[in-house]
Amino acid sequence: QVQLVESGGGLVQAGGSLRLSCAAYGSIFEINAMGWYRQAPGKQRELVADITSGGTTNYADSVKGRFTISRDNAKNTVYLQMTNLKPEDTAVYYCHANSVATVIKTYPERWGQGTLVTVSS
Repeated sequence: QVQLVESGGGLVQAGGSLRLSCAAYGSIFEINAMGWYRQAPGKQRELVADITSGGTTNYADSVKGRFTISRDNAKNTVYLQMTNLKPEDTAVYYCHANSVATVIKTYPERWGQGTLVTVSS
């Protein structure tokens, strides 16, 4: 069993910053890629950023230069530092893990429960 637990969401004014964290729990050997998706009301879930175990990053165009993704492989934890937040960043942010290898099996993917980020204008 693998669980992703997110923290760090909340309410912030436009121009402010927030840091999201997501820790993966379970008997984990390795996680290929970890990342963050978001879903705003009435919209589809979209990729925000992801990072491989080797540190290669990928960002949505809308967040490039404002958000930074990082991870601690030893802690199976991924972070999302968000700066210069805009009202359009308001969404539920979901942590995602791709190809999670454990002592029992390899899970193709796992999702966190989501954390709400609200940016006021």
